[in-house]
Amino acid sequence: MRTKLPEFLKRPIIDTDTTRNVRRILKKNCLNTVCENARCPNKNECYTKNTATFLIMGNVCTRNCKYCNILCQKPEALDANEPKNVAQAVRDLGLKYTVITSVTRDDLPDGGAQHFAQCIYEIRALMPETKIEILTPDFKNNKSALDIIIEAKPDVFNHNIETVKDIFPTARPQGNYQNSLEVLKYIKENSNIETKSGLMIGLGETFDQIKSTLEDLHNVNCDIVTIGQYIQPSKQHLEVAKYYELEEYEELKKLAASIGFTKYQIGPLVRSSYNAASLV
Repeated sequence: MRTKLPEFLKRPIIDTDTTRNVRRILKKNCLNTVCENARCPNKNECYTKNTATFLIMGNVCTRNCKYCNILCQKPEALDANEPKNVAQAVRDLGLKYTVITSVTRDDLPDGGAQHFAQCIYEIRALMPETKIEILTPDFKNNKSALDIIIEAKPDVFNHNIETVKDIFPTARPQGNYQNSLEVLKYIKENSNIETKSGLMIGLGETFDQIKSTLEDLHNVNCDIVTIGQYIQPSKQHLEVAKYYELEEYEELKKLAASIGFTKYQIGPLVRSSYNAASLV
């Protein structure tokens, strides 16, 4: 077991004309990204590919998950112009595939489902050929909110389970493991939308617990799964219990395939939206 960050988890700082252009477009359209707010280690690589994962509905969250770098504070009112701004940024970047995620907004009656839907509609109006993946909160398993999402017809619906069942109450005290599964199940049973979920490893889970979680996801007919190493954002967040070795990721790939997944991304720096287009 490692006690410090392995070399293969370190990423260089990259500053090119492309990365500067991505930042310029985001700033011009007054947009947040999960790349910046969650301190994603793949940020610079994605920016060099002229892409980013949009973070809508503000940059503060109504939940205080113990692994996440996004601040938990009283959120601001929704920006009515944000869906149009997201669509404009998608066009400016020339994206053929885009990922939109959000902070959790438990203060809103629909959890922000209509705002997600409006982003989809605006992108389709400007860029009808662009594939759209959304990475959403659980909406408290509100079926009316999920119906709004289904009606908007994203190409991929992603909701991350984040961790195994036994660690879930510690890592996500305001969430519910079963609710997350039910959300994925409801989308799959009521639409033709591909579903996706992901989890972090390194929080103290066992191989058998990872297996059980993957089986739970497969049992609700989740199409795509991602697994990556948890990296502690600050000393105030959950500590890393283990850094997985590269060969262990190969074992996890074999495990996912044996359970029945045909679409998966598993590796040290894999995040839910990392190289998302390659799986669709």
